[in-house]
Amino acid sequence: MEKQNVKDTVKQIFTEYLNANSHRKTPERYAILDTIYSIDGHFGIDSLYSKMMNQENFRVSRATLYNTITLLIDAKLIIKHQFGNSSQYEKSFNIETHHHQICTECGKVTEFQDDTLRKAIAGTKLSKFQMSHYSLYVYGICSRCAWAKKKKKINK
Repeated sequence: MEKQNVKDTVKQIFTEYLNANSHRKTPERYAILDTIYSIDGHFGIDSLYSKMMNQENFRVSRATLYNTITLLIDAKLIIKHQFGNSSQYEKSFNIETHHHQICTECGKVTEFQDDTLRKAIAGTKLSKFQMSHYSLYVYGICSRCAWAKKKKKINK
C-alpha cells in the first residue's frame, strides 16, 4: 500500500476511534499521527517531540504528545515496546510481523523476519486464549560489541 494511502486509512481509523470514544478530533492529534506514519522504524517520545518541534506547521506540548500516544495505542495504530529501560514505539498498521534483536551492551535494536519462527508461533495452540498478535525480543550482543569485547581482551 502506498504511503499516502496508508496515511489516509490510518486517519480514517483514528477518526472512527475518536468518534466512538467521544474524544475531540484536534489538528494536533492528526499532526502527531501524520508525523508517526512518516517515520520508518522505531521512535521514542523525545525524538518524536523533536521532530514535531522542527516542523513549522505544528508545535505540540509534551502532554498532548503523551495523551495522543495513549489514544493511538488504544486505537491499535501504534505499538509500545519496552527495550531495556527505554520505551520505543512503532506504527502497527500495514506492517509485516517482525522480531527484534536487542544488544545488551549498546542497546541497538535490529528488526528481523524469520518465517520458521513466525509459523511456529502462529501454529502454537494456546489454552483458553486467542492470540491477536505478538512481539518477540531476542537479547544478546551485536557483532560490533562482541568484536570490541574481543579486541579489549586481546589488548589486556
